[in-house]
Amino acid sequence: MAIFSIRRWGDPVLRQRAVEVGIVDDGVRKLMRDMTETMHAAPGVGLAAVQVGILRRVIVWHNEDDAGALANPKIMASSGSIEEDEACLSLPGLTFPVVRAEWVHVQGLDASGEVVNVEASQMTARILQHEIDHLDGVLFIDHISPELQKEAKRRLRESVLSD
Repeated sequence: MAIFSIRRWGDPVLRQRAVEVGIVDDGVRKLMRDMTETMHAAPGVGLAAVQVGILRRVIVWHNEDDAGALANPKIMASSGSIEEDEACLSLPGLTFPVVRAEWVHVQGLDASGEVVNVEASQMTARILQHEIDHLDGVLFIDHISPELQKEAKRRLRESVLSD
């Protein structure tokens, strides 16, 4: 297993749209395992392939007893609305309130290449939405007010300069 470096704010790959996985083969399964190991080591609760510089539509997550990995995840339905603090491994040190759907139905391919449906609420729903956003080049700070975005970007610039 390999632990990847997590790409940080400013890396252009974070703003790119990932490409669909054709077939879930041994390479995709290894990617899922390596991403899971990277997520746990970070430590985090979710990770998208884009965050490790791989433009493939693959996500992994682990929230308490709920964990998984999906290729080509799509939100099929959502309901409710809840605002909670959110953070991101690619934007270290930032936490801002983000409004997300309270419940989601996500469809994707599991490690066997089978179509699976995941219904999630609360924190797991938030994680899935956050990671799927990454696959489209969207960061959680894109969901906050313009004033908070200015604050976030200022703090990110300062942290890059201090590294």
